[in-house]
Amino acid sequence: MSLKRIIVVAAELIVLLLVFLMIFGPMMSLFLWSVAIRWYWPSTLPQEVGFDYWRQALGLQKSLAIGAVSIVPAFFLSLSIAIVVVVLAMLIAIPAGYALAKYKIPFGAVIMFLFLMPNAFPQQPIFVNLLRIFTRLGLAGTVPGVILVHILVGMVFGVWITSATFRAIPAHLEEAARSVGASRTRAFLRITLPLAAPGILASAVFVFITSLDEFTGTFFIGLPFVNTLPMTLYSSSGYNMQFASVIAIILLVPSILFMALIQKVLRAEYVGGMG
Repeated sequence: MSLKRIIVVAAELIVLLLVFLMIFGPMMSLFLWSVAIRWYWPSTLPQEVGFDYWRQALGLQKSLAIGAVSIVPAFFLSLSIAIVVVVLAMLIAIPAGYALAKYKIPFGAVIMFLFLMPNAFPQQPIFVNLLRIFTRLGLAGTVPGVILVHILVGMVFGVWITSATFRAIPAHLEEAARSVGASRTRAFLRITLPLAAPGILASAVFVFITSLDEFTGTFFIGLPFVNTLPMTLYSSSGYNMQFASVIAIILLVPSILFMALIQKVLRAEYVGGMG
């Protein structure tokens, strides 16, 4: 093996090791903290390990000594909100994405940009102004108010991905169905929608993950009555690293599973159409 080849292989191994440490290093740290009963500096590893914080978080035991509470109500609230957000967001995103992809709508690019605005700018000013409006409407501090905010934040994934998905499907397929007598609605339901299903599923997963992890909007609109899992994580991270690590892992698991699902179903041309 030549010297040049050795240098290239060594560089690749170093880059691979750095990527591994950047991705899995924080995850390993989270896992260690989640099972650490006692972990004091300068010890490299916990002095005492156990699953007390996991049992407390999952509601399997009740102990005031470790400073953690059950997260089961917050988890099911976050899950319920995310499911409702996905259903409502996709009911809007599918027809909107289809219309923006298949029809020449005036100011279509501007409309697409408007869906991007909540994610393109700092969210705090937006939610502070929304709080004033929601307070007047009686939606501040309520689950419906939080659902509306989550829809606002997740709509960019709903509309942009579904629009790119419908744009990637050749128009002549739907035209061929209509040429043999199918109505526009039937052609959409029998031809276009099944072909777009993987992209729509990926869009729904992104909306779900966004809602499940959303903190800023929930903080401004939901406090003090709506306590989701991210709210519990942020409120506990300042005083109990073990409890915060347990919540972080629980939030991380569905994200990893759904991202693996997206990798399987999301085709490259759908992502390319988002530009």
